[in-house]
Amino acid sequence: MTKTATPTSYPGWNLVWADEFNQDGRPDPQNWQFENGFVRNHELQWYQPDNARVADGLLVIEARQENRPNPDYQPGSPDWRRSRPTIEYTASSLNTSGRQQFQFGRFEMRARIDARSGLWPAFWTLGVKGEWPSNGEIDIMEFYRGKVLANVASGTAKRYSAKWHSETKPVADFPDPAWASKFHVWRMDWDAQAIRLYLDDELLNETPLTQTVNQDGTGLNPMLQPHYLLLNLALGGDNGGPLTGTTFPNRYEVDYVRVYQRPTR
Repeated sequence: MTKTATPTSYPGWNLVWADEFNQDGRPDPQNWQFENGFVRNHELQWYQPDNARVADGLLVIEARQENRPNPDYQPGSPDWRRSRPTIEYTASSLNTSGRQQFQFGRFEMRARIDARSGLWPAFWTLGVKGEWPSNGEIDIMEFYRGKVLANVASGTAKRYSAKWHSETKPVADFPDPAWASKFHVWRMDWDAQAIRLYLDDELLNETPLTQTVNQDGTGLNPMLQPHYLLLNLALGGDNGGPLTGTTFPNRYEVDYVRVYQRPTR
């Protein structure tokens, strides 16, 4: 694959961490760990490391259709993770928890997503302390049901219930009919005043940090703590939609992930 040239530096920013995915094989364990099993949102996929690999300068996260027993199956269990007798789909979810974490900066990913029905790729962050959503969530890139999303979430007075600042743009609104077959750059600029989320330099979401204080009486702002990064490809579930007409395997391809920060004075 011939890569399109992208800037590796910006005036006023220092590159503090990156994974360029140039070493074939498993993703670098100094940067990434994996989630395993059925994890969240009643999604259809079983997460496993085998569905992620680095090849030809890309991190490839692959969704596959499979059929094998769910090792956690418990007949009659009220837990959706255990009530499914079989695994029908597999994919991967990687994160930098305990390995790489950052507070403020410019976070950037160049990637190509599959925009067919039922697929739910994402590039996001979570705060290192606290339970969700009081730890804070930032969705730099999310796609499902024909639209890209840019979201910021913090806590409310109700446990496990988020306050969302969400903006969406339908893929159909992009003038390029081949948009989904091409690589695009998603970016977050995050400082002590605001979070700004971009797609190909178009500002999709600007959320002032005055609006991200948890509403649980603690006064804590989860956007004033370090966050770690996540990359995953989900299927179906609460938001992903039906897999009608979608064939397998399919891929979420990441060219690079980079983090820049302002020099300290």
